[in-house]
Amino acid sequence: MAGEIPDLEALERTGTGKGAARQARRENLVPGIVFGGEKDPLPINLPYNDLIKRLSKGRFKSTLFNLKVEGHEDVRVICRDVQRDVVKDLPTHVDFMRLRRTSKINLFIPVEFVGEEDCPALKKGGVMTVVRPEVELICTAGDIPEKLVADLTGLEIGDTITISAIELPAGTKKTIDRDFVIANLSAPSALAASEDEDEEPAETEVIEQNDDTVEEEKEHAEE
Repeated sequence: MAGEIPDLEALERTGTGKGAARQARRENLVPGIVFGGEKDPLPINLPYNDLIKRLSKGRFKSTLFNLKVEGHEDVRVICRDVQRDVVKDLPTHVDFMRLRRTSKINLFIPVEFVGEEDCPALKKGGVMTVVRPEVELICTAGDIPEKLVADLTGLEIGDTITISAIELPAGTKKTIDRDFVIANLSAPSALAASEDEDEEPAETEVIEQNDDTVEEEKEHAEE
């Protein structure tokens, strides 16, 4: 399971309706609601600046949070909707769903590359291009992997690492059926350029022009 599920601190919101929501926004808070998990919905307020920072990092809707609200037990939640102002595009309301340990969710799991010291391609000065630093997996909320591991041992220039080469943690499943690329190993640009220079140019036949060849060209043109 992931070593660190980020904490998300919130305040319980007293009162409901548009009036309470407007009051929260005046206090630099963003109103929200926590629902699901066979419990009553819990109205909350989130610090505006903290929410903006988290939204700017991306993946907010696919990140599992440990929600901390004073007076309530910590609960794992995932964002299901962020409502925004139609003019300013700033968050005005956030919906969270409680998750059980057995709940299935889609999350982006980071990929860690190991075995660089035993990778012939990198020893020769090759370049690794990472296509997918993260992979979206279907996971259970109670058993989220911290990372996926891609082993570079023995890989040569021109080799490709696909998702089938990575052992997925138990209880997870990829969201894409095809065998997609994680990273590829290519020759360094200097080596690739020198190889291009080494290629011999195609031979071009040169025909010298004289009176006879000119007359032949005229005859063919007249035909």
